[in-house]
Amino acid sequence: MPNSISQVQPPLEFIPPAYNPLVMQGCKQIFPWWLRFRTSISQVQAENVETLAELFHQFQNQKVRFLLAFRHPNSDDPYCLGQLIWKLVPQAARAKGIPLQFPVHSHFIYDRGIPLWAGAGVGWLYSQLGGTPIVRGKIDRLGLRSARNLFANSQFPIAAAPEGATNGHNEIVSPLEPGIAQMGFWCVEDLLKAGRTEKVLIVPIGIQYRYVNPPWQPLEKLLTQLEIDCGLPPLDRTDIANLDTANPDSENPNHKFQYLRLIRLGSHLLAVMGEFYSRFYHKEIPPETSILTSLSLPNKTGNDSGNEVMMARLKALLDVGLQVAEEYFNLKPKGSLIDRCRRVEQAGWEYIYREDIKDIAALSPLERGLADRLAEEASLRMWHMRLVESFVSVTGRYVAEQLTAERLAETTLLLWDVLARIKGGNPFGRPKLGKQQVQMTVGEPISVSDRWDRYQTSRRLAVAELTQDLQSALEAMIKS
Repeated sequence: MPNSISQVQPPLEFIPPAYNPLVMQGCKQIFPWWLRFRTSISQVQAENVETLAELFHQFQNQKVRFLLAFRHPNSDDPYCLGQLIWKLVPQAARAKGIPLQFPVHSHFIYDRGIPLWAGAGVGWLYSQLGGTPIVRGKIDRLGLRSARNLFANSQFPIAAAPEGATNGHNEIVSPLEPGIAQMGFWCVEDLLKAGRTEKVLIVPIGIQYRYVNPPWQPLEKLLTQLEIDCGLPPLDRTDIANLDTANPDSENPNHKFQYLRLIRLGSHLLAVMGEFYSRFYHKEIPPETSILTSLSLPNKTGNDSGNEVMMARLKALLDVGLQVAEEYFNLKPKGSLIDRCRRVEQAGWEYIYREDIKDIAALSPLERGLADRLAEEASLRMWHMRLVESFVSVTGRYVAEQLTAERLAETTLLLWDVLARIKGGNPFGRPKLGKQQVQMTVGEPISVSDRWDRYQTSRRLAVAELTQDLQSALEAMIKS
């Protein structure tokens, strides 16, 4: 979604899936070029692909229905999934002598908001590839009905990201949304009503990115740019001496120095944003603490008191940012930060994409002016929620536990996201720090059908247990 909208918009229309084999084949033809020149991905590898090839074989013979539940650390994840399904699965099938009918493809669920910021052409393309949209933050009956029908009746399996959105971290799985588990049970129910015997499965798919070469030089340049954006002077390398004695197990002084720069940036950003919300939105933020001096680098003593200070302040700031948006939309804080973000997003959309206005052109100048002002104010309030989205999965321990280029880069890019939004830029034009290899893992299928009796006894508990088992499966596939 654009940073700011100044005019009222017509209602968001449902984009029905309209799978077109010609469009799909065209995408497959240009896919290798796109992967090479338009992404940072140099190679996609996958483990246990033969399991997925066998599942496609069983699917095509009406033995199973399955959903691919993939991790979502990065906006390039759909390309990885395309490489897995379009190339690696057929390769594994040929190697194992598993007969498959072509094309090998899958439907997928995507966020209805993507075409708002990526362009209407993306909505058309997703539709032609068999994608079906879902509106987050509300009960989207039309979107759920479409996804449910595809899961039970389409010619292909379906894919979805149970985390709901990217979290920017390769080695952290965000709390899963229960919708994927619920869809699994709906599929079992639909098959039983139709007298069909296919077994319903959810297949966990792990995705992890690793830089081909540790991106220390581009990371230094990015940190320098962020320091300039924040008005911070260069950090003297002699400051690292304060951390050496407390952390004798840390090996590379340069790594420690970049970590210290990152912490200083985070501390400064928290201080400035705290002052911003305190002065102009009259919100109370916990007193400033000298985070820079209280933080220690990772060591074997387990001392992370400085990180706890920083995370407490970050949590308070995220809460305040959401309060600013929630109060405007008359929403009470409820649920996790992610739940609150979704509710704010939906409330904002209702002010911008007006379902109660049948014809915007027919409005009087007075009515149009008021509707535009409402849309503009809603968009500006949603900006606070977008800042929270960028930081909601950050944890102070993530970099401290393993001082790697990957973790430093991930957290630095999240800081870039926040600053891009504050400066009014495009947060989806992230800088590229270097080529990356992708490791995918096909997990063991989780049977939903075997849990049907449990679901009939207690639907809520069965959905929660299946969601937790899927969460555990995805976390188990993370490799340090």
